[in-house]
Amino acid sequence: MEAAQKAVELLTEERPPGQPIQLPEDVIADVCRAAREVFVNQPMLLELCSPVNVVGDTHGQFYDLLKLLELGGFPPDSNYVFLGDYVDRAQQGIETITLLLAYKILYPEKMFLLRGNHECAALNRIYGFFDECKRRYSVRLWRYFLDVFTCMPCSAIVDEKILCMHGGLSPELLRLGQINEIQRPTEVPDEGLLCDLLWADPDTDIYGWGMNSRGVSHTFGEDIVEKFLDEHDLDLICRAHQVVEDGYQFSCARQLVTVFSAPNYCGEFDNAAGMMVVDENLTCSFRVLRPDSHKKNADNS
Repeated sequence: MEAAQKAVELLTEERPPGQPIQLPEDVIADVCRAAREVFVNQPMLLELCSPVNVVGDTHGQFYDLLKLLELGGFPPDSNYVFLGDYVDRAQQGIETITLLLAYKILYPEKMFLLRGNHECAALNRIYGFFDECKRRYSVRLWRYFLDVFTCMPCSAIVDEKILCMHGGLSPELLRLGQINEIQRPTEVPDEGLLCDLLWADPDTDIYGWGMNSRGVSHTFGEDIVEKFLDEHDLDLICRAHQVVEDGYQFSCARQLVTVFSAPNYCGEFDNAAGMMVVDENLTCSFRVLRPDSHKKNADNS
């Protein structure tokens, strides 16, 4: 608890955007150990109550994460569920995941963090997080984070009506209770239920299940979403995993929404960051963090 409080204080101090924050390695290690214990004492399928803010991929864009938290209200003033992919791509994955883990420790019933496909050694060994840990700290610190990732939950359901995950549906998911039967700690397998929850994508151009161009998992059509919602008495699937221009995008007859929360992703996209706000009546609205290019255009107009 002490390490988590110290991490939050240091990471939320005012400073120029883009400046790296070098926390003591022992503080981060303590945060990892404590967060892992919190995760293993909560189920793989979290049962959450509204109101809650739903946030998509953040991918190491730490100062954009701070803007999103300011937009939605810093914990414990607001409840959050993050849909995964906290690391890789950008330069401050360590700050991003450490702050969220620290909040999870301090407010375990208000901050919920799902696992994304990048919370996996096979991916973050390649796409930047391993190199970031090695360059700024040590390979040992990377392994501390991996120990946490293997215990993270992979799905959440809000008021028994909105099902959240990072990727999408699975042909193996016949009842929601199967999610709680996934044993932890676990790596992400190459196929099967956990793989699909973290990797699958919707495809409105197909009927049924299809091949995923990522080379992993499946795609699923609008008919699959409609049937799944009907069979499980759900209203909406909320997932992340794909860049969408406005920060959020409905598909499948508005029965599925993709939320993506890293603006100007990789410095190559002109996308906004979205956050879905679910109120006590399960009404969903969206708060949007516009990309830098839009702000510059506005300033010049």
